[in-house]
Amino acid sequence: MLRRTFLLLALSFSISTSHADEPRTKVALAGDSTVTDTAGWGAAFAKLLGPKAECLNFARGGQSTKSFRDSGNWKKVLDSKPAYILIQFGHNDMPGKGPNRETDPETTYRQNLITFIDEARAIGAQPIIVTSLTRRVFDKDKIRGELKPYADAATKVAAEKQVPLVDLFTRSVDLHNKLGIAESDTFNPPGKDPKTTDRTHLNPHGAEVIATLITEELRKTAPDLAKLLK
Repeated sequence: MLRRTFLLLALSFSISTSHADEPRTKVALAGDSTVTDTAGWGAAFAKLLGPKAECLNFARGGQSTKSFRDSGNWKKVLDSKPAYILIQFGHNDMPGKGPNRETDPETTYRQNLITFIDEARAIGAQPIIVTSLTRRVFDKDKIRGELKPYADAATKVAAEKQVPLVDLFTRSVDLHNKLGIAESDTFNPPGKDPKTTDRTHLNPHGAEVIATLITEELRKTAPDLAKLLK
């Protein structure tokens, strides 16, 4: 009896150890501050992944599709050898951000996304395009939506290159139009200057809501990755 008990315990330990040693699937995030752990949806998204997945967040504040490559951040993404790469830019690609960051949605922004997709595929990763998170800026009672040209360009690229798309721009615009100004402001992080309001970045509540929208879209468009969600 003691021998049988010992064998059962040994087998149980062996099985649990083998599961613990299994490599987790890497899911990388590439983007600007709205994707980071501290000011965006990155950390909230990571919490929605199951135990078989690992989230690697390479998003950096102030980055565009141009500067993310020029600064070497994109190379870090590729070097991590992820299975999936979620790619979201647009905020710092807009006019007024300076020549080191600005891109045109129909030309340079489009080409940068295509290059990201091609290089991700070259290392065996599945690229997933995420359209820009909207700013919570209203004209009267509707979201202004100045990022639409970049979201439209990203949507076209995803269709042409046949990669999964998370249309976060449309989902977030619809969400905030429904919520209205006061409720949308509950997404705002606390500002250093009480006279200014940050309607671009996210507090923990906002991050959780946006991350949930992303997972809802992934279940529709990226079923293989969706299997890794809780």
